Amino acid sequence: MSARMADDGRAKRLKTAEGGIAAASAAEVAELRRRNALLESEIDQLRQLPGRIAELESENEQLRLGGRQEGNHEVLPVVLVPATITVDLSRVDTSLVAQISSFLATSHELRNLALTCKSFGWFQPTSSLNWSLVEEVARQEVCSKATDFEMSSLPQYVSGTMTWLSILNRFEHPLQFDVLLGDGIEYRNGDKATIQGTGNTSTALSSGHVMSSGSHYAEYEIIAGEPFIGVVRPMPGLDARSFGDFCYFVGDEFRYPMFLAQRSVRWGACSNVHACEYGCSLGRMSWTDWGDEERLGLGWEGRDGCGTGDIIGMLLNLDEGTLTVYKNSRRLGVLKDGLSGSYCWYATVGEDDMVTIKRGVPPNIDNAMST
Repeated sequence: MSARMADDGRAKRLKTAEGGIAAASAAEVAELRRRNALLESEIDQLRQLPGRIAELESENEQLRLGGRQEGNHEVLPVVLVPATITVDLSRVDTSLVAQISSFLATSHELRNLALTCKSFGWFQPTSSLNWSLVEEVARQEVCSKATDFEMSSLPQYVSGTMTWLSILNRFEHPLQFDVLLGDGIEYRNGDKATIQGTGNTSTALSSGHVMSSGSHYAEYEIIAGEPFIGVVRPMPGLDARSFGDFCYFVGDEFRYPMFLAQRSVRWGACSNVHACEYGCSLGRMSWTDWGDEERLGLGWEGRDGCGTGDIIGMLLNLDEGTLTVYKNSRRLGVLKDGLSGSYCWYATVGEDDMVTIKRGVPPNIDNAMST
């Protein structure tokens, strides 16, 4: 009887073990089937990958072509990252997307966004905007940074010629002298907005701030001496190393052919005023076409000299073709008319001269806009 009970116990344990093994095998089979399904799904995605890469390459090429049409923007390299998830932004409210994009800090980051995602960088035909979402974010940033005068002076928006991204980029950078011509000049304490003469007459050029339309105002603070200040044609091809001890744009006849060799379509064809300056010492005006015509030390309607401690404001109105001068918030008058095309600010200093440049607003906006 005890032997039979022992046999029954062994039989029960055997059946239980066999049931456990069967259950474990079923679980393992289910897990293997699940993993197999995942692998098959990944294999299908990999099979589709070449086509997806081709699509991304096509989009990238179109964005690059769009970047080249912008003119004022540097086309940045775009890294292709294969993706299996896309988001349709056409169903998302434009103002919400613009608000999210506004957290990008700079025009550089916004430009990267435009180049890497067509939903942000391309014109939105279903939107009320006349430009892309990135351009709308840039426009909002400009409006938050610019003064009323600066907003009223902006040139008309023209896609491919003047964009909100390029305007925002300009507002992000203060005026400074980024090119030094001649050995007798240097920055004061590394500040590119302030230059000082150390020897022979030399010139500093604000070549990164090209003005082609609208109104532009800059203030020159005369820290020491009697420099010459004014506007000149942009000449990005000038080799600063080719200049020796001196450089000035008006009166340096030896270098006029070099300057004229830099002519571009940006100069325009309606004005031969290639350089025009105000002499702080006696307040006289000089200008030249770097060719047949040159006028030095002329009197003009508001002639008045200045010196150390004075602030000279210059308003370049390219819609009216005038360069107006202010002294310590007082309007002196129109220094020169007949200006058109593109110009940059500049200053010429002799030994011990020192001057700084910055953006500003004309003391009387209504008067400034009418001159």
